[in-house]
Amino acid sequence: MYGVSGWVSHVAEHLRLHGLQGAIQRFLYDQLNPDAEIPGDRVDLRVCPLFQGKIHVFHSATATFCVPSDQSGVEGMCHEIIHATPSWQGGPPRYDCVYVAKGGVETEGFRSLLVGRVHLFFSCVHAGHCYSCALLDWFVPVADEPNELTGMWIVVPEVDNNGQHVQSVVSLDSVVWGVHLIGVYGGEFIPVDLHFSESLDAFKAYYVNMYIDHHANMLVF
Repeated sequence: MYGVSGWVSHVAEHLRLHGLQGAIQRFLYDQLNPDAEIPGDRVDLRVCPLFQGKIHVFHSATATFCVPSDQSGVEGMCHEIIHATPSWQGGPPRYDCVYVAKGGVETEGFRSLLVGRVHLFFSCVHAGHCYSCALLDWFVPVADEPNELTGMWIVVPEVDNNGQHVQSVVSLDSVVWGVHLIGVYGGEFIPVDLHFSESLDAFKAYYVNMYIDHHANMLVF
């Protein structure tokens, strides 16, 4: 679904994504310097490519993938829609979570993946090349192993020294498919007026749901 487009500074102001322009510049640094010793998220922003151009925003993206164990599709092919929209079906916002492939690692399962929450799907052009991207808030595991009681990994939002969510831009090519997170509830009752759209903001930690479907189980575990 197509959304607002325009100069990156205007889009960032309109959507209140004040770190968007810098995140794009760091992404471009990584794309143009794949063998750099210092990655884009750590390098001085002043050495990153300057980007002040236009971006085209989309409110959803479709992930298509092969799941040979799922015999309901054609040769195991499946697809799902991932949403990042300020209003879903005329109601509250919806910003889905995704698995992102780490790349450059030899491990399998969850250790080869990252978990992020999509805040923006967009494309941009730099130096004649079009990039399809996603702006993500990151989640990080709380331990090196799954939770012993549930068998599920637990993740928490990654925040900086100021308590703000750590965000970065990734290529859509690195997005695997959607991930379902379940709040770690603790010992207190959940407020009866908690809306489902607030579930990814209401808890301090989340289970990575291995039971949501068969191919999620095969991918992560």
